[in-house]
Amino acid sequence: MPTLHVSPLSRLDETVAAVRARHLVTLINVGTTVPRPAGIAPERHLFLGMSDINQALDGHVLAGQEHMARLLAFFRDWDRAAPMVVHCWAGISRSTAAAYIAACALGPERDEDEVADVLRSVAPSATPNARLVALADAALGRRGRMICAIDRIGRGADAFEGTPFVMPLA
Repeated sequence: MPTLHVSPLSRLDETVAAVRARHLVTLINVGTTVPRPAGIAPERHLFLGMSDINQALDGHVLAGQEHMARLLAFFRDWDRAAPMVVHCWAGISRSTAAAYIAACALGPERDEDEVADVLRSVAPSATPNARLVALADAALGRRGRMICAIDRIGRGADAFEGTPFVMPLA
């Protein structure tokens, strides 16, 4: 079964190489240069420029519905023939939110609390970006259940950056 991997930027190249990923999602501040790792074709790399914030802040880009539409489309278009890597700067907030969103979007029958519990078990430092989760909850018609599930698991363990992990999709 193809897998979804999460990584901080500092470990992106090694993660992509180790898992032989062919798809990549980058969720990072606008203007941050992220060289595309070997093996990732340009059309298989989604770059979403956004700050890790939950409310508008001068000089920053707040994630919006267009970001979410592009993210969900990329996940749904993934043929799952090879692994995908999702990353942000630290591998703690934006990328863990995206992993949670992918599991919910690709498994519409899955319970939001169960997916959140799986996320917490595989990523103790995960603190999913609340804005991304809220946008996905609305886009997927989950009626607040994704938001409540992430609120319930709470803030992850303190960490400078997350450890790469695999997010189960089923």
